Amino acid sequence: MELGLDTPSPDLTAPDPADAPLAHDNNTVETGKIWQVITASSVGTVIEWYDFYIFGSLAAIIGPVLFGSQGKPEETLLGMLAVFGAGFVVRPFGALFFGRIGDMIGRKYTFLLTLLIMGGSTVVTGLIPSYDKIGLAAPLIVLVLRLLQGLALGGEYGGAATYVAEHAPDKRRGYFTSFIQITATGGLILSILVIVVTRKLTGEAAFKEWGWRVPFLLSALLVVASYYIRLKLHESPLFAKAKAEGKTSQSPLRDSFLNPVNRRLVLVALFGVTMGQGVIFYTSQFQAYSFMQNTLKMDLVDASIVLVTAMLLATPLFVYFGSLSDRIGRKRIIMTGMLCGALFTIPLFHGIQAFAGPITEVTPATVDAAGKAVPAVLKALNPNLPAIIALTFCLVLFVTMVYGPIAAYLVELFPTKVRYTSLSVPYHIGNGVFGGFVPLVATWISVWASTQPAGTFWKEHSSLSGLLYPVLIALVCFVVGMKYMRDVRNVRIME
Repeated sequence: MELGLDTPSPDLTAPDPADAPLAHDNNTVETGKIWQVITASSVGTVIEWYDFYIFGSLAAIIGPVLFGSQGKPEETLLGMLAVFGAGFVVRPFGALFFGRIGDMIGRKYTFLLTLLIMGGSTVVTGLIPSYDKIGLAAPLIVLVLRLLQGLALGGEYGGAATYVAEHAPDKRRGYFTSFIQITATGGLILSILVIVVTRKLTGEAAFKEWGWRVPFLLSALLVVASYYIRLKLHESPLFAKAKAEGKTSQSPLRDSFLNPVNRRLVLVALFGVTMGQGVIFYTSQFQAYSFMQNTLKMDLVDASIVLVTAMLLATPLFVYFGSLSDRIGRKRIIMTGMLCGALFTIPLFHGIQAFAGPITEVTPATVDAAGKAVPAVLKALNPNLPAIIALTFCLVLFVTMVYGPIAAYLVELFPTKVRYTSLSVPYHIGNGVFGGFVPLVATWISVWASTQPAGTFWKEHSSLSGLLYPVLIALVCFVVGMKYMRDVRNVRIME
């Protein structure tokens, strides 16, 4: 089945076409070549996610350094999360800009460029002088760098997913593209490991003073290695063929969003798939990590052990569900994960809170030699780590269901001439804007709820109230997806 830009508007509620004969099995690329493509694409994408995550993971520590230490801790954290979120806001613009380049010039050179922008911004972040030395210039530089990172990441995922999919055999596209889906988790795990090791080697005091810069600076080595690997790649065969035949789009933006057929597919991809996938992804991984540290006062190492262990256990499931989608369809797997996220996220977070144990005051509030107030140090002293790992694994399980098959689904939805642009924009609005703002919106709702009068619903459930945002988004996406998402799979991707 082919959905060209000039075909009539498809019936998105039509029966599953998976039982129809396969239009074409793209087996022109050798398996060894596919693994080379996957490796090169994945290594670079892992590094870009690493660059993106270390900023968010260190928000509570670098906030006072780069934003000043005069405000309340929760205000500084919200400020850092707002800057972190700013990188997500511009991701759709990065998707438009780099998607256009990718659809006109090529996939390979576009994500070489995004890699350099992303890595360069990360390295410079580790060199920014503190707020005490340069004042407001520090947070302004951070904001500019975050915007550059967001723009670059907006062009990265679409390029990597499209590049791999255009090399993969039709009947195994879900399986091969699922390895790209592991990269975000891999980047998060790598960022956590580097942060924990650096913190242990430098010590707590030195890490807060200067050691936090090390994970940013290490990015330079990773980027150079990844750039070298990617430089050896060739253009994808489908795009090269389209370009040689003069079939590439001269105006990818117009063809993607002004053409009514393609525009409708973009809207279905956004409101029926990617925005729900985005909130489930960031809630189950990033927000859970932040929740354990900032709300439950778990030690950084304990929280890191929980999240890394849960993600390592769940990582093979990205590939499993990607491969399963080749056999039973993308829709039913994605929608099942979406519904599970909507129904079970709050109960699972409640369980994590219960097993973290009571919060204990380790060090009372004092006043330092300069007369400055030093807040009390609170910690969860005896968390039940095995139980928390099991609950966090369930959260990540939902991620593997919605995220594992999604690259294949999006690639199969759009024709080659506008695939990079059409795929990237709904993905980065859904994943970046709706998903990326989960930490900020959830934290803001929880802070607001904590200020409500005692005995009210919001006050009693303030620590979990912020989760209403991702739950409602996932529920809306499930309803829209069930009605309008079409299960396109095992087809020749359109030229």
